[in-house]
Amino acid sequence: MTHLGLPQLKTLVLNADMQPLSWGPLSVWPWQDALVAVLKDRVHQVCAYDLEVRSASRSFRIPSVVALKDFHRRKSVSFTRYHVFLRDGFRCQYCARVFDTRDLTFDHVVPRSRGGKTTWDNIVTCCAADNLRKGAKSLREAGMHLLRRPFTPTPYQMDVAARHCAHVKDDLHETWMDFLYWDVALEE
Repeated sequence: MTHLGLPQLKTLVLNADMQPLSWGPLSVWPWQDALVAVLKDRVHQVCAYDLEVRSASRSFRIPSVVALKDFHRRKSVSFTRYHVFLRDGFRCQYCARVFDTRDLTFDHVVPRSRGGKTTWDNIVTCCAADNLRKGAKSLREAGMHLLRRPFTPTPYQMDVAARHCAHVKDDLHETWMDFLYWDVALEE
């Protein structure tokens, strides 16, 4: 079966407790990886798309939602550019304006030239204008103030931050909705 949208399909990955494995970013796999995991009995197929793929002798429904068989506890959040932006709500920590990811950078609160490290506790989300204005100065020298001191987020804090970010619902398949957004009022 050939379908133009097939290669772009994603599968939502749930933990064994039926909650998304991660909200930030949302835990998804390419459908091919999810199908292999289902066939190798590594995950439970919870929901499927109305599409099938065929081998020489069998057909398989493409999984839209899978759940891990064993509970996976995340102990820490990986230190990435996206996670810094997510922790800070995609908001410049100096001017308080929200920006698209492409318009953001990050700033070393204590500049590297003064011994500042590239760590959770020294990096904040910053717009290009404020990054240029601060440069290699201290906050006091630049006359700037932080909205919030940087910190190392827990997986729970990252999930809360991600859930509060505006998701484009058009990118979420209808079969995913029963597993997302339990904190919003149910439609009557």
